Amino acid sequence: MASMKEQAAISRLLSFLQDWDNAGKVTRSHILDNFIETNRGKTAPELEQEFSQGASLFLVRLTTWLRLTYMTGLCLEKILKSIGIFLSAVSSNRYLIEFLEVGGVLTLLEILGLEKIKEEDKKESIKLLQLIANCGRKYKELICESYGVRSIAEFLAKSKSEETQEEVQVLLDSLVHGNPKYQNQVYKGLIALLPSASPKAQQLSLQTLRTAQSIVEDTHPSIVACVLNVLRTMHLEVQYEAIELIKDLVNYDVCTALLKGLVALLIPPVKETSKLQPKILNDSTVLQLTAHLPVFLQQAAAAKAIGILARSNNRLAGEMLHLRVVHSLMAAMGNTDHSNSQRQASLTLEYFVQMFPVVEEHVRKSMGEELYKLFLSNPEDLYMKIDSIQADILAANEVNITRALNLGGLSNSNMGFYLGPGDQDQQAYATHFQEDVKGKE
Repeated sequence: MASMKEQAAISRLLSFLQDWDNAGKVTRSHILDNFIETNRGKTAPELEQEFSQGASLFLVRLTTWLRLTYMTGLCLEKILKSIGIFLSAVSSNRYLIEFLEVGGVLTLLEILGLEKIKEEDKKESIKLLQLIANCGRKYKELICESYGVRSIAEFLAKSKSEETQEEVQVLLDSLVHGNPKYQNQVYKGLIALLPSASPKAQQLSLQTLRTAQSIVEDTHPSIVACVLNVLRTMHLEVQYEAIELIKDLVNYDVCTALLKGLVALLIPPVKETSKLQPKILNDSTVLQLTAHLPVFLQQAAAAKAIGILARSNNRLAGEMLHLRVVHSLMAAMGNTDHSNSQRQASLTLEYFVQMFPVVEEHVRKSMGEELYKLFLSNPEDLYMKIDSIQADILAANEVNITRALNLGGLSNSNMGFYLGPGDQDQQAYATHFQEDVKGKE
């Protein structure tokens, strides 16, 4: 027979459960407040002791009420926090199984897609999904099999709270680790987020993609176009993450496509640059609109990225010379509609001129002595000193380093010839130049 002490404990449990069953919305809200306050951080054995070995009886009531009311948002944050106490408890595998058996994952994912639900409630749903994913591979697979990647990615794109978006990133990062069956699905979901209208979603997706790419290894064909398109952003934190990802991607099979794409962005198509011309001419309120024209932002970012890649790897610099990068950089320097394009292109061209004598020879010849001296004196401020004629000379240049390189047979083995004497000094200069530019930026 049960001792008097055990009988008293069971009696308290039954009384508590009866109070819950008979309570209205307000009373249940108070019960949840007390539960959260007194039980946060407890282990599973401690919860069982608190509920006289009947903690699961309260958990099943919480999950039932969740399924009945989640679409209304009634006490949703408190319910989810209470369930979180069970799922986060040490040795809580039994509670986790009970929650999953009643469709807990599907309910949490559905909450993310409901428009009427508050952001804080959805954040708690994400935290519960994190707890589930962190329990192991089979639970990550369960989330993915429930169309979780799509629901989570869509929520990241639509969320208005940066704090909540960061919680989503933690979840996606968890799903891409230790999940070989569905890691490609997560990887593709991250790529699909890159065109998002949310700068924070773009930034977090780019960060997580770097990790995902190293795990997945094989690149997706669409990643090059998607990443290059992100360079149109006016948000520097997004641009930074895009360039960091580009630095990683040049080590994969998309390297050539990536370099070709970057060089092509230095000379935007005429149709792109003329799209807003009528609006600019007709509306005096948008005279400054060209300063933020996406293709020019993309042009400037491409020039910056090319400089970073060239400074980090002579092989990449050599490959870009074959893609007529010098011609394209000079054309970008002549873009008087966007000063940052001129500045970034000028800084990058200076590096190529310093590192490759053949480039120095062709650039000097194309610019003429006066403009070339002006360029060498201060490449960063050149755009403020040139006149319209000099800008036209740059924009219409016909420099073709490729022909000279082909005649000379440039390869990795004879790159030193084109680097010229004092290669070690120039390498030291390259490192100093990169640090100097970072400091200026």
